[in-house]
Amino acid sequence: MTTVLVVDDDAMVRSGFAAILGAEPDLDVVAEAANGAEAVSRTRQLAPDVVVMDVRMPGLDGIEATRRLVRAPDPPRVLVVTTFEHDSYVLEALEAGAHGFLLKRAGADQLVHAVRTVAAADGLLFPDAIRDLVRRTARPSRVLPDLSTREAQVLRLLARGRSNAEIAGELFLGQETVKTHVRSLLTKLDARDRTQAVIAAFESGFVGGD
Repeated sequence: MTTVLVVDDDAMVRSGFAAILGAEPDLDVVAEAANGAEAVSRTRQLAPDVVVMDVRMPGLDGIEATRRLVRAPDPPRVLVVTTFEHDSYVLEALEAGAHGFLLKRAGADQLVHAVRTVAAADGLLFPDAIRDLVRRTARPSRVLPDLSTREAQVLRLLARGRSNAEIAGELFLGQETVKTHVRSLLTKLDARDRTQAVIAAFESGFVGGD
């Protein structure tokens, strides 16, 4: 069972998300919160597996709340939600430690899929949208460290949103071997998770140049 905390300053959005997720047999909405400060407090109390976090909120916004949550000893996975796909706040939230993002206009099935994907920590939501966010944000180009041939192959597949199982199938490797390569990549790129690793790959031009 995956436990979920839903955070949004709009009560109708918050209750709607909670109802959709709570109807799934493998998801349990343990609480709701109306702002970032409440999200941090409820997370400390309830230790949910996933926090569905609005980005723009008065007071403590979703970016700073995410930053505080991922610093915890046993941090939750964070899925940020936004009204606009190309909102620069989304990229800030991902760099702060969020593990994926979703548009508020997404359908119920997309919301459920996004929560499950983020909870599994195995896969990347909307890699093309992340690439476009990076392109739209003016920032210095990054330089990647030296990668082995296999690490480079794995990073390219991560940037396409492939799961570990899919990478293993495409490269004819065992899943444990893929996990080892992913861990090595995260260390070399100084990335907290695969989302940050892919952002680094896009920012450096290693992938996404077409």
